[in-house]
Amino acid sequence: MFNKILIANRGEIAIRVMRTCREMGIATVMVHSTADREALHTQLAAETVCIGGPRPEDSYLNIPGILQAALSTGCDAIHPGYGFLAESAEFAELAEAAGICFIGPKAETIRRLGDKANARRLMEEAGLPTIPGSTGLLSSADEALRIAAETGYPVLLKATAGGGGRGMRRIDKPEQMEEGLQSARREAKLSFDDEGVYLEKLILNPKHLEIQILADSHGNIIQLGERDCSLQRKRQKMIEESPCSVLSDDIRQKLGEAAVKAGRAADYLGAGTVEFILSPEGEFYFMEVNTRIQVEHPVTEVLTGLDLVREQIRIASGAKLALTQNEVELRGHAIECRINAESPINGFRPSPGRIEQFNLPGGFSVRVDSAMYSGCEIPPHYDSLIAKLIVHGNSRRDAIRRMRRCLEELIIDGVDTNVGLLYVLLFENDVIRGDYNTGYVEDNMKQLLNYASLMESE
Repeated sequence: MFNKILIANRGEIAIRVMRTCREMGIATVMVHSTADREALHTQLAAETVCIGGPRPEDSYLNIPGILQAALSTGCDAIHPGYGFLAESAEFAELAEAAGICFIGPKAETIRRLGDKANARRLMEEAGLPTIPGSTGLLSSADEALRIAAETGYPVLLKATAGGGGRGMRRIDKPEQMEEGLQSARREAKLSFDDEGVYLEKLILNPKHLEIQILADSHGNIIQLGERDCSLQRKRQKMIEESPCSVLSDDIRQKLGEAAVKAGRAADYLGAGTVEFILSPEGEFYFMEVNTRIQVEHPVTEVLTGLDLVREQIRIASGAKLALTQNEVELRGHAIECRINAESPINGFRPSPGRIEQFNLPGGFSVRVDSAMYSGCEIPPHYDSLIAKLIVHGNSRRDAIRRMRRCLEELIIDGVDTNVGLLYVLLFENDVIRGDYNTGYVEDNMKQLLNYASLMESE
């Protein structure tokens, strides 16, 4: 087992990793930017290193600075959390070259799966169902038009190095293709320094489902059930739940088997998420693999009783999985809400600033992952996540009612938040029935915001 782990991240995920390390008896080093000197992840740490200025490229993306911090403090491993360098094959390679274990998949696996077009080809060869589209990167608008004519419109142009909806364009008719392709390439180059774009048939009104997998270095791979991540806006997840309320046992079993097959095809190691879309007709298609711990991993943790960060660390140290597939047991229903400092009524504009008052909900089967406190500053340089609110119930109805109650107790003064919108969503009849898809929030945004404004004015 490791003696000391450097946590190459910030905020709630840095604290989350640190807590597990402490419980395992492993010392930690916390890096921080100059903007995060007073941040909670810095204050709670036993040992800290400042690695640069406020901009991510000067600090949390500063590979030489992070590696130097790890070496100078005697760390034998690095946990990257999610975001920043978590899916950087270069970072994983350089860490290993420096004699420091990267807690995550092998660099080659990250590279193969990080290229979405390559991952698609790999999964096709492994026998997973993939969305109809191009077999590789698009070379021209003419090629894109030819493939779109074969698959039928609408289609989606996607950055091969992309994520979070960036470098992605919906094309509804041929006249939009040339401009859409140029626009997708520009955004992909700006966001990921890779202008490669591929094309897929756009599956209308799908569910977005993901399967959590764990794989060790002894050839064992297990899956821990699905998470329904369909409540999102502009492909940014807002609410996640498990299990999916409209999934048949047959499709659930096939999704789990496909996720394990994907892990084997990629020679996977550690915790990962295999993402699928489910059509209204009940057909599912491979979408991508996220080679890191997910923001919504607590949903799976509360259902299984398994600490996924602990498993990441154990796997990286060479240990076998703590469970076999037959020992995995999912209990009840879990929901996570992402609380963000943003203004939904103003196009979800980020709302950095000082939190004047901060009261977190509690009670039976309630978990809050956060790095905020009364009087803290939310800097403008990073993600707007304030907290992750997770509840567990014996049934989906119990979990929804518990989440409503928790959102009522939550107090955040000083910055705008999306709490009102999340609260309203949990009263929508379609959401209560589980009858929603990835377009639900945007299709009903005007009505939802009106309801949220009325609620907040009372």
